[in-house]
Amino acid sequence: MRRGMTQDKADPMSTHAEKTAELYRMVMSEHTCPYGLKALDLLKRNGFEVDDHWLRSHQETETFKSTHEVKTTPQVFIAGRRIGGYDDLRRHFGKHVPEAGETSYRPVIAVFAVTALMALAASQAAFGTPLTVRAVEWFIAFSMCVLAILKLQDVERFSTMFLNYDLLAKRWVRYGYVYPFAEVLAGILMIGGVLSWISVPVALFIGTIGAVSVFKAVYLDKRELKCACVGGASNVPLGFVSLTENLMMVAMAVWMIVM
Repeated sequence: MRRGMTQDKADPMSTHAEKTAELYRMVMSEHTCPYGLKALDLLKRNGFEVDDHWLRSHQETETFKSTHEVKTTPQVFIAGRRIGGYDDLRRHFGKHVPEAGETSYRPVIAVFAVTALMALAASQAAFGTPLTVRAVEWFIAFSMCVLAILKLQDVERFSTMFLNYDLLAKRWVRYGYVYPFAEVLAGILMIGGVLSWISVPVALFIGTIGAVSVFKAVYLDKRELKCACVGGASNVPLGFVSLTENLMMVAMAVWMIVM
């Protein structure tokens, strides 16, 4: 045990000596607790033999919670000491557990990584090589479409978050509802390489307004806001990512004008 550690916060590796754990989780005909399955998997991946106790009814579950004075299941016990639920178990093994409202760039990284691979794959299929100018164009257009899809999942929620910083939406509320449709329209037309007289002005307009709005909110007004770029439920900080999204649209529009 490392110096200064208490028994309640022991080094997770020291618990591996016991190699056994008890898990109490709900397994019913109509419901199997997903966190119970995750806890079971996490214990096994950390080298534990698990005494897996199934709570087969709501009555049995309530009795267990009352007996152990806990509010939720699953519950994990190691060496006779209650560790807690799935999140507590993750903390016990030194794994990160996101706090409520914690910011994360993971959604944006996932979007851009996948759309980049899609663009490279499309270029390979069309031209026999992934590294083409068209691949870069498709990357931007694919990104616009995927980001628009995330916004369209809940337009109401997106528009509410969007109103926190977009300059045009603050003056014309309906623009918050129009924006994702305009973005996906421009992206689809750019993918197809058609009707550029529609896609270019739309991308240039929404991209410019968006970039100015983000720059003002973040870099001039110094406001700490959540970005609506990946939908209204995201915890992505407003700033570089949203600015990049808008500048990509502007760059794509300018490129298409020049070409």
